[in-house]
Amino acid sequence: MNILIAPNAFKGTIEAEDAAALIAKTLIEKYPVANLSLCPIADGGDGTCYLLGKAMGLNQVNRFCLDALGRPVRGYFFLNKNKETAFLDVSTVSGIKHLKTYEKQPWISTTFGTGELIASAIEMGAKHIVLGLGGSATVDLGFGILGALGYVFLDKNGRQIPFYSDTFLKEVAHIQKPILKFDVKFTCLCDVDNTFFGDKGAVRVFGPQKGIEQSELEAFETATQKLINLFSDKTGRKIEDSLGFGAAGGIAYGLSFFFPVEIEMGANWFFGQVGMEEKVKWADYILTGEGKFDNQSKGGKGSFELLQMAKKYNKKCILISSGDEALNAGFDDVLILPDLNFQQKDFVNTAKNNLIQLVKSLKL
Repeated sequence: MNILIAPNAFKGTIEAEDAAALIAKTLIEKYPVANLSLCPIADGGDGTCYLLGKAMGLNQVNRFCLDALGRPVRGYFFLNKNKETAFLDVSTVSGIKHLKTYEKQPWISTTFGTGELIASAIEMGAKHIVLGLGGSATVDLGFGILGALGYVFLDKNGRQIPFYSDTFLKEVAHIQKPILKFDVKFTCLCDVDNTFFGDKGAVRVFGPQKGIEQSELEAFETATQKLINLFSDKTGRKIEDSLGFGAAGGIAYGLSFFFPVEIEMGANWFFGQVGMEEKVKWADYILTGEGKFDNQSKGGKGSFELLQMAKKYNKKCILISSGDEALNAGFDDVLILPDLNFQQKDFVNTAKNNLIQLVKSLKL
């Protein structure tokens, strides 16, 4: 019996790697003669490029840089063997996971630290940057990344505006390109298809999660629209707001004015890189999971896309998740995790124990 263990992260409790290890340890005790293959998955969300780097055996490069508020933080990226492609997650240094609730300051937060990682990768020879967009703390259209790459932002009087300033978006009036031009392209991996502007755009949908007050939404859209206009005037390019531009606070949108940018839905791109199709062909059973399967999961999330691949090869696919919305999604079996009390001090250990107990109950 061949079992492919391919969970996504259980958001807020168990990372995908840890979940795969827990499931494998429990299954091998229950089915000692089974053949297990572990491939934790991601779909463009937080940690996608980390898992890609590990799965592909790439070289990890560590760097100190700045978080979304300008504080020192340890960051890293992965380089392929010829050092021409770098993989990194925006969340590594510019992630919301680094901020406490009261620290969310969208007028101040920038992706400058992510830009520092990108600049370091370029210095080492990278010409292709694969950027995982999930889990960002920012809504800056990538101007922080541009700043780290040498772009200078000026106010109406020609004075340079410092990053991590709460007046940046309101005061920016001019952009200076760096003298050194970078020969680099971006592939941006995302797990949402929102635009940047509009009722279903990044500012209005994800902005409140990142600290934008309801009373500030219109002002924030106005300020970021002004920045888009500046990008357009500087480059002579008019780029319409498109699906996927809302991911990670508009990073792909902003970068598109200055660099070649492709947007990919992360799950299928991830599967292609790690050879998921061959793994599915090998398996008799596929065990996947995520924190909570809901309607959004059907829009490109890893577990649902893995189900589609399993169906293609007539393989049994089992989901572990909280909630009951997956019961009619087409999985061969759904193991439902109990709801967690996130106020409980050791809720992470409770989540791990719940996962173990569910796997123990699994009948193959």
